[in-house]
Amino acid sequence: MPGTTVGEALSDAKRSIERRDAEYLLSHLLGTSRASIIAHSDRQIDPAAAARFRQWVAARADGKPVAQILGVREFYGRDFAIDEHVLIPRPETETLVEQALARISKQKSLKTPANRRLSILDLGTGSGIVAITVKLEAPDCEVVAIDASAAALRNARANAATLNAPVRFLDSNWYGALDGQCFDVIVSNPPYVAVDDPHLSRGDLRFEPMMALTDQSPDGLASIRAITAGASVHLRPNGWLMLEHGYNQAEAVRQLMYAARLTAVQSTRDLAGIERVTSGQRPA
Repeated sequence: MPGTTVGEALSDAKRSIERRDAEYLLSHLLGTSRASIIAHSDRQIDPAAAARFRQWVAARADGKPVAQILGVREFYGRDFAIDEHVLIPRPETETLVEQALARISKQKSLKTPANRRLSILDLGTGSGIVAITVKLEAPDCEVVAIDASAAALRNARANAATLNAPVRFLDSNWYGALDGQCFDVIVSNPPYVAVDDPHLSRGDLRFEPMMALTDQSPDGLASIRAITAGASVHLRPNGWLMLEHGYNQAEAVRQLMYAARLTAVQSTRDLAGIERVTSGQRPA
């Protein structure tokens, strides 16, 4: 009995999910590119693979995010394992990483050669994408990553082991476990969606951990308030706090940083032109 071809599998899948998702899922399953499966629509798929593809299509039709179906998402040129306990990595978070790396480079230039090992703190690390990427791009830095979710920390530690990134992970609610330790740069992509935002019950967000999306505050800023208020205690003189936030929160975050007596406060736009990351410096 003849098996299923790539073309037949895609044709069936596109009855229930978007064409791009179908092509991406099948190319991942077959270990090839989307262009290849389109060009070789007569390629035979073995029965086990065809069955798995149908399961994936059914999961996507139910709304499950592609990244959770595959258990992986690319970020900053590397593949990170993800599951239902962590946020799916988003392109805008690369803006946070880029700003952190630029600040690390500048901070190093201000230090003597014997004292250029910087310490970096990532608050609410989730799958570890920010902490691990910073460590791999700036390997001479000490990186500490914190999360209050044991399940998220398991995911982050697994990613760090896979990618050979020596990051120190701590189970803590923001600064609670740091015992006064100070850092040159603090970064965070905290929960910032307002509790009544209708997007929380739509699309992929329905499948992501609610505690990573919203802190249940009306304006989505409770976590950012806590992080900003405690930053000066855990920043070294001239150290920087860098926060990712929502599309309409930049002005509010700038005001919180000013209230925390941070200086040189500035917001950076992401590739979509949205003010996405706000930074402030502890005075010397």
